[in-house]
Formats: sequence, C-alpha cells, structure tokens
Amino acid sequence: MSVLQEYERAPKRLKVSAEDEEELEEGEESDSASAGLLGDDEEDEGQSRARWSSADRKDSGSEAHRIAPSPVVHVRGLCESVVEADLVEEPVYIAGQQAYFNYSTSKRITRPTNADDPNSGNKVLLLSIQNPLYPITTDVLYTVCNPIGNVLRIVIFKRNGIQAMVEYPSANAQKAKAALNGADIYAGCCTLKIEYARPSRLNVIRNDNDSWDYTKPFLLRRGTSRGKGRQRQAILGEHPSSYSDNGYGSHCPLLPLPGNNRFKRSSHDVPEVVTYPLPQTSSYMSHASSSVAMVSGLHPAKMNCTRIFNLFCLYGNIEKVKFMKSVPGTALVEMGDEYAVDRAITHLNSIKVFSKRLNVCVSKQHAVIPSQVFELEDGSSSYKDFAMTRNNRFTSAGQASKNIIQPPSCVLHFYNVPPCISEDDLQRLCTEHDVPGFIKYKVFDAKPSSKTISGLLEFDSKTHAVEVLTVLNHYQIRIPNGSNPYTLKLCFSTSSHL
Repeated sequence: MSVLQEYERAPKRLKVSAEDEEELEEGEESDSASAGLLGDDEEDEGQSRARWSSADRKDSGSEAHRIAPSPVVHVRGLCESVVEADLVEEPVYIAGQQAYFNYSTSKRITRPTNADDPNSGNKVLLLSIQNPLYPITTDVLYTVCNPIGNVLRIVIFKRNGIQAMVEYPSANAQKAKAALNGADIYAGCCTLKIEYARPSRLNVIRNDNDSWDYTKPFLLRRGTSRGKGRQRQAILGEHPSSYSDNGYGSHCPLLPLPGNNRFKRSSHDVPEVVTYPLPQTSSYMSHASSSVAMVSGLHPAKMNCTRIFNLFCLYGNIEKVKFMKSVPGTALVEMGDEYAVDRAITHLNSIKVFSKRLNVCVSKQHAVIPSQVFELEDGSSSYKDFAMTRNNRFTSAGQASKNIIQPPSCVLHFYNVPPCISEDDLQRLCTEHDVPGFIKYKVFDAKPSSKTISGLLEFDSKTHAVEVLTVLNHYQIRIPNGSNPYTLKLCFSTSSHL
C-alpha cells in the first residue's frame, strides 16, 4: 500500500472513530440524572439519536460503554479554528460564569435522607432564591409551586440570602423539583435552586409573608392590610405589577419555560401549567410601604452621604440621602422604589460598620426633603442628591438584571480597574484610606482587547469587607497620561472564600 493510499484512508478511519465516540457519549448521557434537559444546541442531536433503533443500541454491546480511566480526554463540538493552546489555556464558562476544576477530597456525593430516591418519602424542598431583585413572600412561592402539586406549608428564612422550605405530599415534591429547579421567578432574576431538605415536616405557628400553613387557615395572621381571606394572586412575569408604571415592560408567565431556555424539557417531563392572572393591586404593600429607608447607628465621624450611597446602591437606585440633625447618627435614604428598600433591609439590617451596628427600617416619610442642611464632622454636607449619578446600578431593566443581589460577605468582587493597577496598588489604596487590607487577591483572565480587569479580594472578616466597600466603592483611579479616570466598582461576591 502506498503512502498516498494510506493518507487517503486516514480520514475514513477517523470518521468511524468519531461515530463510536458519539455512540459512547450518548450511552453515558442516557444514564445521567439530567438526561431530560436539552439545550438549543442539543435538541437536534437528541432528535437524531431518537431515530436510532433499540436493536442498533443492543448491537453495540453494553461493554463498549464501560471505559477504563484514561489520561486522555475526548472533546467534541469544537470549531475548526481551535488549536491546542485553546484547550489548555482558555477558561471554561458555565452559564456565563468562569468555572474552576480540581480534585475533591470527597470520595462520593451524598445527599440528606437519600433524597434522590423517589421511594425515600422526602417531601420537603429547600429553595434558594438567587439574585432576589424583588421581595419573595409566601404569596409568590405559593403561586409558583402550587400548580405542580398541592402545597401544604411554606417557611421563608433569610440567614444565607433568601431561602425557603416548601412541603408537599411526597409524590408532588419530586415533580416540583424536576419542573422548577433552575427556573426564574421573574425574568433574569429570582432564580430557583432546589434541593431536598432534611426536615420531613414543617412546623408553622403563624400565617404571614414569611410562613403559611395551608392546612390551617385559622392561624393568627400578622397585620390586617390583606383584608379578609387569603389573596393567592402572586405577581409573576418580568417583575411585580407596580414596576410596569416605571417602564419595566409587560408581564409574562413563569411557566412553561421559554423555548430557548437551557432548562427546556419535553412535553411529558413538565405538567401542564396555567398562565397566572395578573393582579389588580400589589400584595407587597404590607412589606415595604415607602421608598425611604431610615438608617441609624451610623458612625458620626466616618459615615457621610457618599459612603451611605456606596453601600446601599448595591440593592437599588439611590435618589437622595439626608442626615437628621435632631437624631445624631441617623440618616434617611430615598431609594428608587419600595422593593429596593426591602432588599436593603433584608441584607444590611444589623450589620456592623466601623464598630457600630446599623439599624435599617422603613421610614414613615415618603420622600426626602432637603431641609436643615448642616455640615457633618468630616466637613461634607448632610444632604446629597444622587438622582442623576451614573453610579446607580438599576437605571434600566437590562442593567438591573446584571446585578447579583448578595448579602455582605468577606469576599469583594472588583471591576472596571485599569490593567496597569497591581495587587500592591490596591493594597496601598486600602492603607491610604485607613481601611483593612485584603488577605487574598485574585484577578480574572481578561480578553486581549479588554481595557479593564476584574477579580476578587478576600478579607479577614465580613465587617472588613463592608468597610472597604463603603469607603472605596466608586473611587476614581487616575493613571498617568489618561484622559478620564476609571471608576473602581465593588460588590459582594458569590464566593465565600478564595
């Protein structure tokens, strides 16, 4: 056989090998727990696999699917322009966020109470609500969860962000987890991550916004603003109903999931779900009835209007800030809406800033009026209007959806920093402003064309991170020969440590 003939036959052998690999990968995927999830790119492939006959699969033999551990990894679906360096050096992104892989010290994955077993009887789900731009109440969760199956009890708690437990009859819990895990309550936010909880039954002593026992409607309710009877109309779609008055767009139902959603399922995987009716009035009015928050416990020498803005802007737009002359260490913060106030209370109430514990609550005032303006201890004004600042982060629905609402943590995410700024420069910046320095530093890989860098800063404690963010958020970084300064932006990270 000539060299030319051997060269011409090589592509054919490679093609056969690739088909074998595809068949192998398909067999492995069919055994996985997520076999029912198909993204846009996988849908066509799934349809083509469906055309394979069961006889063809049996002919391949089950032994062909058992591959011994190997130092070689087979990668499919690459474009023609990929080179070896791309596979070694390029980061891996999952759902738009860079992922990091390493060996684990664990030998197996365990779940409480053998929850994945349909016969285990686990009927309580733990819901973690990620990026909660809008308030989450029992009304909202009931309307989201009840179409899947009869909800018995709901308990909402706010220790590590916003979480809730929902109790079903056992069979319905399995269906609810399969249908709702990974879905957004509102477009681009309030994402549900669902696991099985340890308790087998929830104990509810009061029916209100944070807990409800649907088998005992006679339980004492907090407040009388709801009137008679339980209003089970939740506000689903892109946002709560009152947001339509602010130009945030029209409503859309939560389920069924959009066709281009990566959690798309076939029709037999998800039960029929009704389109929820739009409420005529907001049931959130009892949650935060004013767009003004009152903040007390402020350090008289270290806190001013700008630093309050730096901290509170993570949870909503800031319109005005005014210190009260009659009550030292207290300020009024007018935010964009009552939902922003609710988020600020949820995440900032009782945190420590400069050795003083903040108390954040809803103010009786409905607007901040610039009266009795005086000079604070640091020489700045007791009143400041932030309505036109570019540093507000919720000025549009698109911009708001990019913000990940997080409680304070010891890790800060920094971005919009010029590439010439080093770890030592940032450490020096902390020292110059008399705030604690960070103990760990990590910079993300940036594209060659990027004009800024971003990364993470880990501090000794959550209090240190809060103080640094309060002081240095929106700091203007000037570089030699630069026409405009860079605005350093900080927020709390989803990472607990580096």
